[in-house]
Amino acid sequence: MQKKALGRGLESLIPSINKSQRGESVITIPLSKIKPNRFQPRKKFNEEKLKDLADSIKKHGLAQPILVTESVLPGEYEIIAGERRFRASKLAGKKDIKAIVKQSADDKQRFGLALIENIQRENLDPIEEAKAFKRLIEEFEHTHEQIAEVIGRERSVVSNTLRLLSLPEDVQSLISEERISSGHGKMLAGIESKEEIIRIVNRILNENLSVRTVEKLVFELKPEKKAAKQKKQEVELAQLKEELQRKFGAKVNIAGNSKKGKIEIHYSSLADLERIINELKIVF
Repeated sequence: MQKKALGRGLESLIPSINKSQRGESVITIPLSKIKPNRFQPRKKFNEEKLKDLADSIKKHGLAQPILVTESVLPGEYEIIAGERRFRASKLAGKKDIKAIVKQSADDKQRFGLALIENIQRENLDPIEEAKAFKRLIEEFEHTHEQIAEVIGRERSVVSNTLRLLSLPEDVQSLISEERISSGHGKMLAGIESKEEIIRIVNRILNENLSVRTVEKLVFELKPEKKAAKQKKQEVELAQLKEELQRKFGAKVNIAGNSKKGKIEIHYSSLADLERIINELKIVF
């Protein structure tokens, strides 16, 4: 099956990049003069895969230059995209590397380029991807729709990926470690109770539950949650009824729900009614 192509590309995410002003050149740079990208969305690098890439670089050389921009320090550079190739080249014992130098890349460009490259190469785990989306939204003011358009996915995919960040951190770690899938995580994100999430996670780990099975478990929790919420409302209404009865010294009935209802205050005589009116501070 062919992969779905990415969306409109980096120009859509980073409008300041255009073909007439790229100012790119390919040069050979000593690895010692290159620093990692401060905005690298990928936090973990698989050592085994890095070693495989390093072996490939030893045998066949670097297939594609990395992308860098000039650092604030003269003669030094910062990676925009290609940190895996940079790390693997060092592992392979290389002293320098081919790089495309992009002039005047700002922080927004550096992060955007690093993010897109990692998504293209499927180098981010679901939690890293969700955190990268969150940074694009919070730090660079992108909408879910803009991110979806650039990466060539549905808006719902972006939104559901972001929902993974609502999970407890230990559950996020299990997703990053591929002990449970992002599909499991997206189902679990629909549960409010941390205790219920942990309970189901333990079942996933111990019983190897499928995503479909977890979906059913989550669905079964909904009536219980609704009943618990209704019970809480009933308790609150009962407490309010008691308080009103103490205040007015009269029988009070409350009927309804959280959206609408009615309050009835009973009186036994005209004098009793006048007393209640005075309590309500009603002026005729």
